[in-house]
Amino acid sequence: MKKRFTDEQIIGFLKEADAGMPVTELCRKHGFSDASYYKWKAKFGGMEVSDAKRLKALEEENNRLKRLLADVLLDNAALKDVVSRKW
Repeated sequence: MKKRFTDEQIIGFLKEADAGMPVTELCRKHGFSDASYYKWKAKFGGMEVSDAKRLKALEEENNRLKRLLADVLLDNAALKDVVSRKW
């Protein structure tokens, strides 16, 4: 899924809103919905760009570790299946 806005842009939008720009005007100006704004605010509210980059790196590492765990569990299940068969 391709994101339309980068995390840096989203944080910039949130800072504009914090500076006093009305949410509806901000959404109209940049072309996103109110729902997107509030979803981003819940995820990125109060963050700086460096925090967002760190969050993205941690999410990527977490996904990599989840894939590794799934592979190990699958290998383990296959080995148990082989051992449990009667020869």
